[in-house]
Amino acid sequence: MLGCKILQAEESGIYILKFTGEVRLNLCSTLDLVIDRMREDDHFLTVVIDLTDASVVDSTTLGLLAKIGIFARKTHKILPTIISTNPDITRLVYSMGFDELFIIVEKAATQIEQLDEIPVLSASEHEVREKVLAAHKVLMDLNADNREAFKDLVKALEAEQQSQAS
Repeated sequence: MLGCKILQAEESGIYILKFTGEVRLNLCSTLDLVIDRMREDDHFLTVVIDLTDASVVDSTTLGLLAKIGIFARKTHKILPTIISTNPDITRLVYSMGFDELFIIVEKAATQIEQLDEIPVLSASEHEVREKVLAAHKVLMDLNADNREAFKDLVKALEAEQQSQAS
């Protein structure tokens, strides 16, 4: 997973998150922390998520992005923006129902030189498992197709979580 990272910029409550490379569950704790910071920011206005340099975006990441969209819509009555020039990723975000949570556009957001890399947080296997489960539950709540697609995974993760707790 060399080369996968999240870059960010923030100015006056407007956040830009740029994902590069294969964005997978190894970045879920990092992304979740960024989401928490946005939620705590009294000056939060919106977020632009730039996926133009992402080659892969996994379902855990999609669940966390959905969390951003839901938060922005519920608390600020806005639709944040996703930028995707990769037809496969664009198709994926539409198939997840993101057009209900985001404005989806197909042109570049900004120059990469203007963004700062977000340091990747380490997380325990238990913390990652919890974030993976929560992200997939968010995806399931978006629409019936997602509910069907992820129900078995969520059941398996919940069973694993229960057996770990015992």
